[in-house]
Amino acid sequence: MVNGLEINIPENIDKIISFSPAITETLFMLGYGDKIIADSAFCSRPEDAKNKRKLASYSSTRLDVVKELNPDIILTIGGYQEKLYNTLRDNNIKTYIFELPSSMHGILELISRVGIVVNKKDESRELEYSLMKYEQLINVENRFKTYFEIDLGGPVTFGSMSYITDSLYLMGFSTIYRNEDREWISPDFDYVKKMNPDVFIYEHKMYRGFSEDDMHKLIKNRGWENISAVKKGNVFITPGKLDFFAHHGPSFYMDVIPWSAGIYNKVKNST
Repeated sequence: MVNGLEINIPENIDKIISFSPAITETLFMLGYGDKIIADSAFCSRPEDAKNKRKLASYSSTRLDVVKELNPDIILTIGGYQEKLYNTLRDNNIKTYIFELPSSMHGILELISRVGIVVNKKDESRELEYSLMKYEQLINVENRFKTYFEIDLGGPVTFGSMSYITDSLYLMGFSTIYRNEDREWISPDFDYVKKMNPDVFIYEHKMYRGFSEDDMHKLIKNRGWENISAVKKGNVFITPGKLDFFAHHGPSFYMDVIPWSAGIYNKVKNST
């Protein structure tokens, strides 16, 4: 059952189109990478995903090409891909939409659900188990007031309905918008200044670098020179050029948790 509609999942799946970077990464880690015949422009994990045919952005695709490829199933994610799912459904293209995780452990649940759909149940369980060990890196003594932001074509932060907010809280970072019952939020820069967070975590736009000089300019333009995070040196830019917190595939556990544990210790030792 998907969004109240019943769909039949093929018993044998040989041709998959995945429009979710998280699902694409999961399929590769379940040994199904060779069955992916196309994916989205943002599917960059693992490296081999970059070599797949690119068919979609977050919300649109080439329907004529999709029909020509004739996949056994298309896999998408809720939230930002709801519009894409509706377009595919309205054109009678067999599509399965997974619920966007709202908690850190929801990332593991997504792996389980993908495994069920593609009949890789035990493999998904083993993958879940292998990722759980990263939770041992989390050792929270207290929580630091935090402002978190991603550049998604403009500044975006997150409320209580996001796995990002939940994950940060579990890892010791209590975000200033955590009690807002929303997922995505356009931040109020004056409110951030008023809340005076002790930590500022910034994720730049995917595929683009963001230097310390860029950060200094951003802070200056917003008049944040005197907020606690800046004065204490607790301003952190996520590593690499790919999405980081914004990616809710298995590498969230493998990459984000260790990095976050490292900056938590830096903040703890600076207080």
